[in-house]
Amino acid sequence: VSARRLFALALMGTSASGVPGAVSAQDSADGGSTWTAEMVPLDPLAAPAPFGPGEHLVYKVKVGIFNAGYGYMTVFGTEEVRDHLSYRVEMGIAGRVGPFKVEDSYHSWFDVSTFQTWRYIRDIDEPGYEVRRHYEFHPERMEWDRIDNGETGPLGSALALDEIAFIYFIRSLELEVGESYTLDRYFKEEGNPVVIEVLRRDQREVDGVLYNTIVVNPVIQTTGLFSEGGKAELHFTDDERRILVYMKSDIPKFPGSLTLHLLSVHEGFPLNPRSRAEALAAREARAAEAEPGG
Repeated sequence: VSARRLFALALMGTSASGVPGAVSAQDSADGGSTWTAEMVPLDPLAAPAPFGPGEHLVYKVKVGIFNAGYGYMTVFGTEEVRDHLSYRVEMGIAGRVGPFKVEDSYHSWFDVSTFQTWRYIRDIDEPGYEVRRHYEFHPERMEWDRIDNGETGPLGSALALDEIAFIYFIRSLELEVGESYTLDRYFKEEGNPVVIEVLRRDQREVDGVLYNTIVVNPVIQTTGLFSEGGKAELHFTDDERRILVYMKSDIPKFPGSLTLHLLSVHEGFPLNPRSRAEALAAREARAAEAEPGG
């Protein structure tokens, strides 16, 4: 794996980020703070989910012991894609390893009820490599279309997921320790099946905050961070939020691991009424515990 590709790989299975035309990830730490529950309508048809519009997570990215940049992942809201109400999610990264500067962003529109992807866009801006890939998914004819070059290919599932949508889908699972979830939902046939192994409960301190976590190893049958035989670990909060707080992945033929470290959290507002009620109750409980004498 070349140095300039390390950043792109980080996004293919966790989170990180920069959005074209936006401020840097480090400067956008308050990007989700303006949302209120009143701004996000309830949707009884939405699948239960621990996330929702307004969620904004900021990360520090490291390669080995070296700081390499900043990232974020954001649920910007919902949009209609061919009459399907979808979450609009963006992930990206802005950083540097030595002389290599990277500004990549990944955009996903996935269904609020089924979590299946309808649209997926990659904008890659790296030394010697700049590309935009725009996919539209058509399960009615089991094909994906590349809008940027006219290419068409077979869809790997009628409920296909791109890499970013997969992260959010994992967060919706029960994640019982010792269980493995085998899913044929990657959008390219050669990537299936995706195996989600729930390894253990743990604790992880990031940016001075100690989190109880549940540790997951995802394996996608393609090359990359989560390729078969890899040692990637995703640490999600062991609570109703399932926020990704830490990711570590060994990089083949490269000294040191690539890691993501949570810096700040702005929680969103789930669309599903029950999920919204549970999220708000949990917030109130955490706030009460944080008060002196709580």
